[in-house]
Amino acid sequence: MKRANVLRMFVVGWTTLVWVLLWGTFSIANILGGVVVSLVVMFVLPLPRVPVEGRVHVWSAMRLGVVIFGETIRSTINVAWLPIRPSPPPVTGVLRCRLTIKSDLVLTLWTDIMNNIPGTMVLEIDQVRRIMYVHVLDVGTDKAVADFYRSARLIERLLIRTFERESEWQASPWRSGTEELT
Repeated sequence: MKRANVLRMFVVGWTTLVWVLLWGTFSIANILGGVVVSLVVMFVLPLPRVPVEGRVHVWSAMRLGVVIFGETIRSTINVAWLPIRPSPPPVTGVLRCRLTIKSDLVLTLWTDIMNNIPGTMVLEIDQVRRIMYVHVLDVGTDKAVADFYRSARLIERLLIRTFERESEWQASPWRSGTEELT
């Protein structure tokens, strides 16, 4: 069986399970209704293909998850301290971050991770040049700016180790745009 067909079957199964859970009753009618809805959504409203151009490395993914959890806790504590600390409000700003991530999928993952870490929000993405503009809640000191860049680079390195190792990288044949990223 082709990988694409296995993936389609997984999507139909997953969507059917969600449909049954939404209805709250496990019955033949709900299962059949879920399959019909899944197939209609899949074929009438198809999503564009997302090129997957590397392999997933489980140990690196686990380390990435631990680092994301740690960065989220650290940032949550820092953001919670800002309004109660005995000093003026924080200086906010937009910082530019150039990435070496090649895949649009991994670039999206980096953006989602950064948006979910308290105190940061990706405002603009220059997809071609791989430059991100990120609003950072506290840029009042050199240490705060350095902490942001340290965190952003660490997450970038771990995403590359997890999904884009150079030895396994193969550009997808249906990659959007054929320009080479530099």
